[in-house]
Amino acid sequence: MARAGLWAALGLLALPVLAGLAGVIAPAFGYLPALGGTELSLDPWRGLLSWGGLAAAMRLSLTTGVLSTALSLALTFLIVAAWQGTRSFAWVTRALAPMLALPHAAAAFGLAFLIAPSGWIARALSPWATGWERPPDLLIVNDPWGLALVAGLVVKEVPFLLLMTLAALPQADSLRSQMIARGLGYGRVMGWMKVVAPRVYAQIRLPVYAVLAYSMSVVDVALILGPTRPPTLAVQILEWTNHPDLQMRFQAAAGACLQLVLVVGALALWRLAERLVARRGAGWAAGGARGAGADRVLRPLGAGVALATGLAVGLGLAGLLVWSFAGLWRFPALWPDAWGLRNWAGQSDMLARRIWQSAVIALGASVIALALSVAALQAQGARPARIMGLIYLPLIVPQIAFLPGLASFALILGLDGTLLAVMAVHLVFVLPYVYLVLADPWRAWDARAGLVAASLGARPLRVLWAVRLPMLLRALCVAFAVGFATSIAQYLPTLLIGAGRVGTVTTEAVALASSANRRLIGVWAVVQMALPMAVFAACLALPALIWRNRQGMRIG
Repeated sequence: MARAGLWAALGLLALPVLAGLAGVIAPAFGYLPALGGTELSLDPWRGLLSWGGLAAAMRLSLTTGVLSTALSLALTFLIVAAWQGTRSFAWVTRALAPMLALPHAAAAFGLAFLIAPSGWIARALSPWATGWERPPDLLIVNDPWGLALVAGLVVKEVPFLLLMTLAALPQADSLRSQMIARGLGYGRVMGWMKVVAPRVYAQIRLPVYAVLAYSMSVVDVALILGPTRPPTLAVQILEWTNHPDLQMRFQAAAGACLQLVLVVGALALWRLAERLVARRGAGWAAGGARGAGADRVLRPLGAGVALATGLAVGLGLAGLLVWSFAGLWRFPALWPDAWGLRNWAGQSDMLARRIWQSAVIALGASVIALALSVAALQAQGARPARIMGLIYLPLIVPQIAFLPGLASFALILGLDGTLLAVMAVHLVFVLPYVYLVLADPWRAWDARAGLVAASLGARPLRVLWAVRLPMLLRALCVAFAVGFATSIAQYLPTLLIGAGRVGTVTTEAVALASSANRRLIGVWAVVQMALPMAVFAACLALPALIWRNRQGMRIG
């Protein structure tokens, strides 16, 4: 059964991606019989290349993706190098769960409300510091350089890379290596970067690739924070896909192929940069520079980065909550002139429907992903199978590169616009995160407890159900909560596979991005944030409640 679960998990990850790619490549060369494309043709590519904004869209996708990934990785390493092993670092790790639970779109809305010309920062500084009596005419959100988009991506990717780094630290023997480096006179940050960072990066290379691929092809965050004339390539592909003229689907397919080539090229360049840095870094590490004095600058900088990230998220979400209850709110007042429930009352019926659909989809996808992850991990034993590298396939292949093809297959099979189809496609993206969160606690489990149970006559299945799973209840709950939050955050899979007939709180929130109605955006973004937060709180409380009389189980 465990082996069957392992192969089911791998098939679920690989087959939809490969089928979706096939469903995109064929229309990219003019073949889609359903729309009259019965012969191979280069017309879709001619149409794509004739679009005047292509070069700018490609440049935006590449620069924002690479810059946000490099910044996220650098800030993650700075935080860990400066504060690993301290009480402050323990607080940072505790804050990871709610940060990971926050959907990308909700974080993007919160950041937009914070940094906009009429946002909280401008209100707090006006008019006493800026002299502004009305919002300034500054293009901060949706700026043409994509800086707001980069900021929104960094705020969300730093917690993810921190989680992956924390999982890699024990394998890198980081604490002992850092102690030896400090004993040789190296500063905390310099010693960590020279001794620990190369080993940690080797462990988190695939998550970094996933972050790069996601950042270059993200749609929902780009719709909220990204440039509009032209937009990023992924956003433009979505516009072509939803164009009333169905012939634009061919051009959208060509664009999706180009997006895939762009991401693969960026990954190749990143890999080349890794080799160059490794070659230069070897000489730098052997150079002998201790960098003890640099700690006086780098450690406060690392603390400042962690604090700024947390404040950006916290204040942004607080702004969303305030706007959801706001009535009249003149600039530059820091607080609304009137409060009320009118915004919520006007959306109550739609909220109830969308919350129900979102919860059902997320619950089903998370439960199935958790069961498949347990089966896959049980089948592998103590050492991970190499083939499990496929777990990153749906994360590295851009969603916009294969989901349109998958939507075409769903339409042909008559499955589009159904709750089960949306749940199935969510599962493709939920499973990798559930597996990654559960894998390290699963392998760190003390196998001696299983040996004791086996010596008492328990079969492997009973050891799993009666010993291992109860001892890993906390890890299972956290993995489920991460899966639930991942499902809630899915925008493009719901939009394309749901075909407008299945909606979630995320699709409703992002659809309001262009409306400029901050009160309604606040309502939907707060709900989008509250759903995964509530599940996280319940999943953290459940083990403490069940094992309230078992202190050792609560700690484990």
